[in-house]
This record gives sequence, structure tokens and C-alpha cells, in this order.
Amino acid sequence: MNWDQMEGKWDQAKGKIKEKWGKLTDDDMTVINGKRDQLAGRIQERNGYTKEKVEDEMKEWERDTRW
Repeated sequence: MNWDQMEGKWDQAKGKIKEKWGKLTDDDMTVINGKRDQLAGRIQERNGYTKEKVEDEMKEWERDTRW
């Protein structure tokens, strides 16, 4: 799945994202609004991850997520 598809299916993606990164809030999801860089920043902030860890997890999630 590419990120353009993600933005187009944001309402559906929000639930899957919150399953994976449970510390994200509904307010976070509103601010992120389908933007990959915003998602990465919020994951890093909420979980205390390094940028590298966030990127690794996001790439894995993007690769494994099925629509």
C-alpha cells in the first residue's frame, strides 16, 4: 500500500493505526489527517521512539497492511 492510498482511506486507516500505536488519541488522528510526516511525529512523541524506530515500524506496517 502506498501513502496516497492511505490518505484516500484515512477514515478506515485510523482504526488500524490506533490498533498498532495505541497511545495515539482521537485528537492526534484529527491533527494527522492522513499526513505521513505528522503520523511519524506523533508516534515518536507519544511512544518515546527514535526517528529510526518510527520509520522501521511505519515501513513494516505499510508493507503488511492489507485493504
